[in-house]
Amino acid sequence: MPKVQPVPADVKRQILDRIKEGGASISQIAEEHGLSNRTLYGWLSKGATAAPSWLELNKLKKENAALKELLGKVMLEIEISKKKN
Repeated sequence: MPKVQPVPADVKRQILDRIKEGGASISQIAEEHGLSNRTLYGWLSKGATAAPSWLELNKLKKENAALKELLGKVMLEIEISKKKN
């Protein structure tokens, strides 16, 4: 069995970006790069289950807090309108 060379990280990232953009099918991209469909699906599943970076996590925390504040304001407005009626 021939030894398989690892795909450089930047090439892997470009391939995954092309898949996520939806411009080409996984089969087409796999054939272009001499990879199997199974390899690409494995990369996608690992990317989907990878832990978020600290930057992503902090961004999500801020977004969550902003959404909770907005929800609180809407709930308060609903309660006020109920009491007026």
